[in-house]
Amino acid sequence: MTPSSPRWSRRPPGSTWGDFGPEDQLGRLNLLTPEKVREGIAEVRDGKSFCLSLPLDYPGGNVLHPSRHPPVLRPTLRQGRANFNFRFSELVEGRTDVVSDDLAILHLQYSTQWDGLAHVGSMFDADDDGIPEAVYYNGFRAGVDVQGPSDPSGAGTSGATSTSIAHALGIEKMAEKAVQGRAVMIDLFAHFGSSRTIVGYDELANVLIADNVEVAPGDIVCIHTGFAQAVLDMKKQPTHEALEQTGSVLDGRDASLLQWVTDTGIAAIAADNYAVEAYPARPGAGCCAALPLHEHCLFKLGVHLGELWWLTPLANHLRQAGRSRFLLTAPPLRLPGAVASPVTPVGTT
Repeated sequence: MTPSSPRWSRRPPGSTWGDFGPEDQLGRLNLLTPEKVREGIAEVRDGKSFCLSLPLDYPGGNVLHPSRHPPVLRPTLRQGRANFNFRFSELVEGRTDVVSDDLAILHLQYSTQWDGLAHVGSMFDADDDGIPEAVYYNGFRAGVDVQGPSDPSGAGTSGATSTSIAHALGIEKMAEKAVQGRAVMIDLFAHFGSSRTIVGYDELANVLIADNVEVAPGDIVCIHTGFAQAVLDMKKQPTHEALEQTGSVLDGRDASLLQWVTDTGIAAIAADNYAVEAYPARPGAGCCAALPLHEHCLFKLGVHLGELWWLTPLANHLRQAGRSRFLLTAPPLRLPGAVASPVTPVGTT
């Protein structure tokens, strides 16, 4: 029986809408059960931890995405003065305290990040009335559940008040889940090197067989392509040409690959490249999504996507040890209403 919901009469074919309840906002993160956490902990053998985040001011500039910019750090104000290297003796004679306090203007998807389920939706006829509407995972509505300004004056870094909010599917739901469990490394770099390679299901399946990698329901899949390491090596001076020629990307147009994501029951996917999948995707027949893997994962299945994770040191360690599984701890910022978040994941072996 197809689950029902007060928000939709029809769900996308092959989706998980309603499978975890009519009000579900976690998607496949529901599969991160206590058992999956214990399975992740069981993979910890030598107690070695790896930081899986780039510095959050990488890649540098805005070549990778023109509307995303590096963080800006500024001091706060204390009684009309710059609150940085601030001497309390300026306020009260004899005080010895020296204080620095700052703020950040942070583009949430500039560097290592999680995409929330409100990041990508689709035009879909959820009402079954022949008219597509803008909806997100589990039928949550654009303009109602996910709100933002239509006037560009309400966007960008000017202004001191919030103008957008995800009342549903905000990234704080992911944070409250305390993302932790067993992760599996798929090392595409070891097989395809640093050049741009579009990887479909056949290529992926061959890698899994060659490396004896097993993926189980509730696992978080991490995909190593070497892209983030290349970005780090560019020292904040990336070029379009270099970025476009670097690292493997998944073929979001490959129906067999999308079916693999469905059938495996994986909880989330994190890659060290820009978008997990090839963007722009190779041409498809008829009207289709520009980011088909994003649509399949975020919109249909509720599978969160991580991007620009720094996986190379951990991937190298696992390969040398003949392993592919590890404990992953990766909650995003608990920022209510945001659709994505920086993250500093930790992989423990």
